[in-house]
Amino acid sequence: MTDHKYCVILAGGIGTRFWPLSREYRPKQFLRVWNQEKSFIRYTFERMARSVSVDHILVATLADYKELVQEHLPELPEENIILEPYGRNTAPTIAYTARVLLEKDPEAVMVAVPSDHDICDNAMFDKNIVRALEYASENDILLTLGIVPSRPDTNFGYVQVTGGSAAYSLGDPVKAKTFTEKPDAELAKVFFDSGEFLWNSGIFFWKASVVLAEMRKCCPDLVRIWDDWGRIDRDVLVERAYSESMRISIDYALMEKSDNVWVLPAKFIWSDIGSWSTLYEASADPANHGNAISLEGKSIIKDVSNSILASTAGGKLTVVSNLDSYMVIDTDKVLLVCPRDDRRMQEILSELALPEYSEFK
Repeated sequence: MTDHKYCVILAGGIGTRFWPLSREYRPKQFLRVWNQEKSFIRYTFERMARSVSVDHILVATLADYKELVQEHLPELPEENIILEPYGRNTAPTIAYTARVLLEKDPEAVMVAVPSDHDICDNAMFDKNIVRALEYASENDILLTLGIVPSRPDTNFGYVQVTGGSAAYSLGDPVKAKTFTEKPDAELAKVFFDSGEFLWNSGIFFWKASVVLAEMRKCCPDLVRIWDDWGRIDRDVLVERAYSESMRISIDYALMEKSDNVWVLPAKFIWSDIGSWSTLYEASADPANHGNAISLEGKSIIKDVSNSILASTAGGKLTVVSNLDSYMVIDTDKVLLVCPRDDRRMQEILSELALPEYSEFK
């Protein structure tokens, strides 16, 4: 029997919210953090290879990162690396990769997965991936994996299911009703208490033909750009398409607009490590005063609580004292000390955009 299942690993992000560990020359997906043995992209690849054959795994990334992908995934065929000339977020990436797969296999069913997730229950994750791919292969729908929330959390997007909390059961797809991006604390609590909202994992399943057809209805400009596929040189078309494409996520461009979106409720320990805040939530140790610590070399830590301490500079003695809810991140070229607050980080990143700081981006 012909295997029509494919995986696209989305690995083109620069990871600015994870600066200064994540830098333009080596962004987050290629890093090993918090004493991990492997990089994010390596873990993602091995995780997906349990459900999809290696020769059916594609990696979509910026052209500048081709060698990094080959370094971390040496067994991946070179033709399976989909190179983007510019970062345009996930919607243009989905349109491009769906075109690639449709040419390769008109019956292709794809799972699109970010490269920076933290998954603890591999068996349950695998079970849901297989179930979702099967469902997407049998139905002309857009399907997302929804995680049953364990707490109100402002770091994740939410998807509401049709019919309320009594309308769904684990492993059985249900029609999606609304999507909400990263609510404030009060709204996140309302969502959690209602029982009818799931965390939007950002893991999507669909036939390549179906996602392109739905995009043509909901965001036609993003698909029309590719109408010359097969008629002109591929490199010329890709350059033109990315020059003309808007920067927009697949959530905003398609999932929030389509009336053909379904969600598969799942329950396992999951985190989207998209920022220092989400890494802190996943890594903080209550037994160690609520700190998340990953330090190279020797250290002296006194009266520090609820903080993130990280160092990649070996051979140093790290001394931190009398801090609460702070970040201390020491790298080869940057030392960051600031409150553990996403708003403060956004202010810093805005300053970093100035030309005088370009070498530290």
